[in-house]
Amino acid sequence: MKNRYLLCLLLCCALIYIALPRLNVHAQGLEGIFSLSWIAFALLVFAGNLAALLFFNKKSLKKHQVKTMHKDTEGRRIRPKGTT
Repeated sequence: MKNRYLLCLLLCCALIYIALPRLNVHAQGLEGIFSLSWIAFALLVFAGNLAALLFFNKKSLKKHQVKTMHKDTEGRRIRPKGTT
């Protein structure tokens, strides 16, 4: 999971690095609004991925894992060992 957050963070940095010189924030009308909103959303994406990377814990990962049901020899479902 940490690798995915790091990859998203690096891609976000690359997009900001490429797009920032091309965006004209001082333009009038729709172009200026688009530039400012694009930068705002890019910074939100950057902040979200950075927060997820910094505050990642393994306990939450175990909590969200799905427990699969197993079948016995007669085709009935049984619970995994260690669960009640």
